[in-house]
Amino acid sequence: MANDSLGSIITQGNFLRIDNAFVDEVSSSGRNTGFIIISYSVPWQSGVTTVQQLRLNVNNNTAIMNSFRMPIRLSDIRQGMRVDVTFSPSMTRSIPPQSTAFTIVTRQPSRPSANTTTQRVIWIDCNNSQLLAGMPNNISRITRYIVTSSTVILNRNGFPIRLCDLRPGQLVQITHANFQTASIPPQTTAFRIQVR
Repeated sequence: MANDSLGSIITQGNFLRIDNAFVDEVSSSGRNTGFIIISYSVPWQSGVTTVQQLRLNVNNNTAIMNSFRMPIRLSDIRQGMRVDVTFSPSMTRSIPPQSTAFTIVTRQPSRPSANTTTQRVIWIDCNNSQLLAGMPNNISRITRYIVTSSTVILNRNGFPIRLCDLRPGQLVQITHANFQTASIPPQTTAFRIQVR
């Protein structure tokens, strides 16, 4: 993790904010209670930037959302994710300091190089998170897409949906990794799927 890519604390009225913090640890003790430990940048007047940690305590009043501003659970947040947070300026003097989180919003993960194609859905495997798309009667024009927990799947109006909401025959635009296996059909990872 590079220091310069982490956000710093910004004061905004009655709360503090850090954008692009790195999630070091997540502990969930209930549906939406527990804590996260984040890393963030602290620039010094000397020109040196250090990385500090902060424990944000999460309670039922904490708003936890994905990058589409849809509510999610604390247990949906994973170590290594990037988040934008707002929290109380009242902090303990412990190591790391602790504060109460007001909002936690996950960021879209950065993606490796990608290609985009528009194809017809042929087959969906919800249990194994896979999708076949292409031309049904031409094996050389079919691709198997692996759907991960970070794959964004949207309906025609741009609202998030599940893989199992897709149907064979639908036209979809798929943004995927620019590499694929040499298997038949070839496999690649889907980053974004949107119904056209």
